[in-house]
Amino acid sequence: MKPIKLVYCLPSLHMVGGMEKVLTIKANYFAKVLGYDITIVLTDGAGMAPFFPLSPLVKVINLNIEFETIRTHPLLLRVIFYSYKQHLFKKRLGHVLRSIRPDITISMLRREINFITKLNNGSKKIGEMQFNKSNFRDLNTRGNYKGIKGYIAKKWMGQLINNLRHVDSFVVLSYEDMEKWTELNNLRVIYNPIEKMPDKKTDGKSKRVLAAGRFVSQKGFDMLLNSWTIVSAKHPDWKLCIYGGGNKEPYLDLIKRKNISDSCCIHDATPDLSEAMVSSSIFAFTSRFEGFSLVLTEAMSYGLAPVAFACPCGPRDLIQDGEDGILVTPNDINKFAEKLCYLIENEEVRIKMGNKAREKAMNYTLENIAKEWDSLFKTLVNQAQSN
Repeated sequence: MKPIKLVYCLPSLHMVGGMEKVLTIKANYFAKVLGYDITIVLTDGAGMAPFFPLSPLVKVINLNIEFETIRTHPLLLRVIFYSYKQHLFKKRLGHVLRSIRPDITISMLRREINFITKLNNGSKKIGEMQFNKSNFRDLNTRGNYKGIKGYIAKKWMGQLINNLRHVDSFVVLSYEDMEKWTELNNLRVIYNPIEKMPDKKTDGKSKRVLAAGRFVSQKGFDMLLNSWTIVSAKHPDWKLCIYGGGNKEPYLDLIKRKNISDSCCIHDATPDLSEAMVSSSIFAFTSRFEGFSLVLTEAMSYGLAPVAFACPCGPRDLIQDGEDGILVTPNDINKFAEKLCYLIENEEVRIKMGNKAREKAMNYTLENIAKEWDSLFKTLVNQAQSN
């Protein structure tokens, strides 16, 4: 029996991001363990190595479109160049799909979702969402579709929904998000996986709080640092460590202004956070929004007790408040500090909560999540063969 052929469409693999990490983890497993024939088609980053290790069994094709190069041009030129590059993308991707003849083509909901269902190459189409509806194609309108920006955001989302109606399956990351896609009837929830349950775990006794993610507004590290100002005043012997890529200068300035340099450190992104996880006791999650948050699940797998803003979407699916973590009303800095202090001051509760978090994380192992994808892929292939 021939292996099932999958083609994933993604902008690049050299970036340090959750989408890149998740796809790499899944593609490696699907190829090595399940025997799938996998190709990842990229538009950007030609000649740049993947940030996360990719199996030699997974093929990569770069179409060399380089959308990112248009960002430095004036608006009118950006529009012209984007239209040209999008036309080029459609043409080159169509050629690749006709050549490979995959059974299933998966769009990660980037630029290809605008035309992928119109490419008649015989493959089933899946849309895979690594964000959430409320914060995708929103242009920071927060659902308030007023003015020119609101009109554009509404039309843009309408275009996406129309395209998603034509995919064979649309996969989202949480049941919380699934409820928001009321316009669609082809939905399925499949969580993001952790690569494996770590052999080591924290003992929950170290005086260290960990956070990780890109240094962008979405991750809410500004709120975390403001919260830590309260915590460090009560517990100066505890330390906060944040790992991530991006522009750190605004956060370093905030640390200096808040006079918390002695209890707070910032590190560059690393593909392996295991040492940092094991040497920490609490995981602080302050995102303003997410699709799911792989790093939160990973922290739980190491037995860290999580304190998380109950932002859209992910934490509510992952954490049972008071049992395997603590949920805090989004953006409530004072309450977040209060809950961090609660876990700092109650070691027994912290350790017990961390152990429960590790038990919960076992539900999201790659082996378990891969079974759900395998079932979906085989269902779609069987449908195609029976037609």
